[in-house]
Amino acid sequence: MFRRTLLTTLALGSAALAAPATLTLKHDEGAATVPLNPTRIVALDEEALGWIYALGVSSRLVGVGSAMLGPGDLTADGKIKPERIRGTFLARGDLSGATFVGNWTQPNLETILKLTPDLIVRATWAGNGNYAQLSRIAPTVGYSEQGSGYWKKGLRDLARVFGKQEQAEKLIKQVADTNRAGARALQAAGVFRKYPKAVVVSPFKGGGTYLYTKTRLIDDVRALGFKDGLKGDANVLGVGGVVSDEALLALSRDTLVIVFPPGGQYNGAQDFLQSAVGQRLKGQTVVYTQEANSPWAGPLVSLRDSPALTKLILEKVK
Repeated sequence: MFRRTLLTTLALGSAALAAPATLTLKHDEGAATVPLNPTRIVALDEEALGWIYALGVSSRLVGVGSAMLGPGDLTADGKIKPERIRGTFLARGDLSGATFVGNWTQPNLETILKLTPDLIVRATWAGNGNYAQLSRIAPTVGYSEQGSGYWKKGLRDLARVFGKQEQAEKLIKQVADTNRAGARALQAAGVFRKYPKAVVVSPFKGGGTYLYTKTRLIDDVRALGFKDGLKGDANVLGVGGVVSDEALLALSRDTLVIVFPPGGQYNGAQDFLQSAVGQRLKGQTVVYTQEANSPWAGPLVSLRDSPALTKLILEKVK
């Protein structure tokens, strides 16, 4: 009996030792072999941060990047000031151990190196730089908004790394259920009789107005039941392109215009609304603003944006 127990214990121990301690992820910038359950994570932007928050592992963050934060938002030791976090998307997780690592497009590689991360996560696009340099510091995974599945793929991949697959699938289902509930409410209120179509436009201050055709709010708008009110290019990051004033002025009256401004210093919504185009479209326009420092997309984003946008539209047509 003792011998059988000993052999069983040895077999279990050998199996544990043989279990893989790493996982190879195929992502939009290549493939990376990452450690299971990493404990020192750098999220280079709000998109990656949203996935880390959604999986409940933000206490493992040692670094965070953003295009919407600057020196004035930081403490003397390089952390984000608590008052800058409060009331924003950043407050949804734990950033107490995270050092700011710079702009997401040009992160401070020296700072990241000193943080000794064991995983770096970022959103990316064709032509984005620093992947090789980042990968020399730690395994790096990048997900593109124009990639198949985008945030769902990023979330599912990271869930495998942290053993949170069930949680990820629950979140994905919750987003789908939330959109279906919103669609039923809009249908019951007769919204689609007035506005069967919709467009999502994002006015950048001094940089033109973009029509989003993928990922940025438009996926939730379609899931709520709206048809596309305007066809456009996806030549900017694979999510949309600049839309002309002429195209906007040609929109039919049964097209809901959802003004979806970018955050921070990039917000050009007021200029757009006061322009000739904005004035012409104001009767069929709603303005939807995300939380400060919100990612463009992700499970936590959709779970906030979809019901909030539904409520805004219902108020518009009542």
